Amino acid sequence: MERGEGHHPEEIRAVPLRRPWRWVVTGCVLVLAAMLVRSLATNSRFGWHYVGTYFFAPPVLHGVGLTLELTAASMAIGVVLGVTLAVMRLSPNPILSGASWLFIWFFRGTPVFVQIIFWYNIAALYPQIGLGIPFGPQVVHGSANTLVTSLVAALLALGLNESAYYAEIVRAGILAVDHGQIEAAQSLGMMRKVVLPQAMRVIVPPTGNETISMLKTTSLVAYISVYELLYATQQIYAANYETIPLLIMASLWYLVLTTVLTAGQYYVERYYARGTSYAPPPTPLQRLRRNLRPVRVPFSSPVR
Repeated sequence: MERGEGHHPEEIRAVPLRRPWRWVVTGCVLVLAAMLVRSLATNSRFGWHYVGTYFFAPPVLHGVGLTLELTAASMAIGVVLGVTLAVMRLSPNPILSGASWLFIWFFRGTPVFVQIIFWYNIAALYPQIGLGIPFGPQVVHGSANTLVTSLVAALLALGLNESAYYAEIVRAGILAVDHGQIEAAQSLGMMRKVVLPQAMRVIVPPTGNETISMLKTTSLVAYISVYELLYATQQIYAANYETIPLLIMASLWYLVLTTVLTAGQYYVERYYARGTSYAPPPTPLQRLRRNLRPVRVPFSSPVR
């Protein structure tokens, strides 16, 4: 059919694709969520009043504080020693590289819980610990039971174990930078300004994950009576026999702390993503606004 001079092309009406199964699945998820909420609210065995009573109790807050201190101190040990091990691993010196590989192999290959128990019982192997001249007299020495307390044993186990994992994270970050840029930065003496920012884009995300993992791993030191969050919880339910409500309370505290760390990780990743071709990850507030924003579908578009 021929079109006249003043004839305009017909508009194409865009019809959104219908996805009935999406609504079915959404309805099922909402029903299951409602059933879960109802179960949590109506089952008296959860003991929510005990959760509220002990959530801000002084022993619990003390345990939360020590958990955060353990996390920060262990990560500091892991980062400092891990960077050193990564540099040694990349060294052309076979002795330095081999020593770093052996350290990483051992501490990554044994469970951290076993390492905690080992350091706690180090006095069985070395009753006296001293510092002095190698193969010579000792200048300072003392009892291992006095020097290696429960807290020191926890820091040694968590920090050394973390350093083995962090060394591989740093090594991967350095190797991710183009070799030509590394050589150019070395020749100009600009390693810190050229190589480090690029490596940090690879190092920061797993570092955040390791920090969150460390926060939860600190619960293992309750076995050696370090008064962190889980041990404080155990002391309370050992007295009132309300095991489940107190464990729920401890789990809520861990969720709160990990949520705060996760939000902080977003902002650190955004900082080091500046100047790259890909967009930085959205902040939690930006994600919330995007999810709440209504989706607009164009109903028609003219043919040109």
